[in-house]
Amino acid sequence: MKNIIMTFALLAMLASCGNKEAKTPNTNSAEAKITMTLNIEDFKWTREPESCVIKEDTVEVVTKPHTDLWQRTYYHFQNDNAPVLQMKTREKFFSFIVKTDFAESHRRFDQCGVVMYLDSENWLKGSIEYENEEFQHLGSVATNHGYSDWATTAIPADVKSMWYRLSRREDDFCIECSTDGQEWSQMRVCHMYEAQDEINFGIYACSPEDSSFKAVFTNMQLTECAWKAHDGQQPD
Repeated sequence: MKNIIMTFALLAMLASCGNKEAKTPNTNSAEAKITMTLNIEDFKWTREPESCVIKEDTVEVVTKPHTDLWQRTYYHFQNDNAPVLQMKTREKFFSFIVKTDFAESHRRFDQCGVVMYLDSENWLKGSIEYENEEFQHLGSVATNHGYSDWATTAIPADVKSMWYRLSRREDDFCIECSTDGQEWSQMRVCHMYEAQDEINFGIYACSPEDSSFKAVFTNMQLTECAWKAHDGQQPD
């Protein structure tokens, strides 16, 4: 994992941002444009995957069978054993981008995507979950205080790659997806009650049933928060 350092500035507004010159933070603004460094050596495993290969700007994860993230709602079980690779930050305004490739997914609920995992009862994820040879679920899960929800839309089963953008505005979050890393569609806006200061964010992959597949993560970037302040109705 040495010599794999990817530096991106929060000053870059484009999804495909490149390296920028670091600038002094504007401490007078709540949304100070501060430079963050995306260093793969700062990423730590919450749980180890079956196997993992990190090279250049690519992370390859092979999932273990019967791994998942879910808490209570509807299914009444608690699963908290999915591999999660994350870094920490106290920055309140930023976006994290990653491209996922999952050509090998083949069993119901096989999934990989973006995650903001605080602890077993407070986390947020976005991914595509395999269903069958005809369709799969593009969706997201927000888990607050031990209860998960699941918002999805059906997409064709032949989609085998997807970009995700996770944006933070203090303790509110937005997950977006893109097929090309340029045009983005909103998947979810949510509040995370325990994301008040330092958070963890990164990538995950898992196979809830008796399955295993290789998930490939590339193009990881940190940018200025692409989820801009609301310009409509003013707060009460």
